[in-house]
Amino acid sequence: MNLKEHFVKYEALVQVVDAVFERVKKDYPKEVFCREKCSDCCYAIFDLTLIEALYLKDKFLKNFIGKEKNDLIEIAGKTDRVLTKMKREAFKEIKKGSKELEIVGKMSQERVRCPLLGEDNLCVMYENRPITCRVYGIPTSTAGVSHICGRTNFIQGQPYPTLNMDKIYTQLQLLSAQLVVDIKSSNIKMHEMLIPVSMALVTQFNEDYLGVKKDG
Repeated sequence: MNLKEHFVKYEALVQVVDAVFERVKKDYPKEVFCREKCSDCCYAIFDLTLIEALYLKDKFLKNFIGKEKNDLIEIAGKTDRVLTKMKREAFKEIKKGSKELEIVGKMSQERVRCPLLGEDNLCVMYENRPITCRVYGIPTSTAGVSHICGRTNFIQGQPYPTLNMDKIYTQLQLLSAQLVVDIKSSNIKMHEMLIPVSMALVTQFNEDYLGVKKDG
């Protein structure tokens, strides 16, 4: 199963996002705080779209072998169990009548260490990190709500260039949807999947998992 063409399109989107980050960083050097070993974003809880998860796992398998790979997968497994428990509790709260937005807001305040954050406080897959990691540190907006990293010097409420993440997510969904069509998956809604980094690392994205139809 060759996904190279899809990965090239994803990398093109990454380049666009990186360019936006660098432009904001250049125009607001005092506000953007991002530094080496500043790992605040590495404790944020977020999910990947299908194309991102497949890309990350592909690069992971190419970058790590043997004990190092197995150790990272073990860490990812532990992290994934923590996240699964948190999401299960959040679902129970929603079933009891709690407002979904409040639960999501509460979860966004939780901190869970990314399995790719090394002991030296550096990302072991920095060059291949997801888009969410790449934009952390500049003003973004999702569903009309602005977000600013607490480590930056941006002031909430002040007008700054803001990256509309809804547009980025839409592009990621489109890339994922095209991938699902091209591999002829039996699960036509697979592009709607959202996958934590930890789950992406432990999952075997083989043809059975992806629902690839066998010829004959």
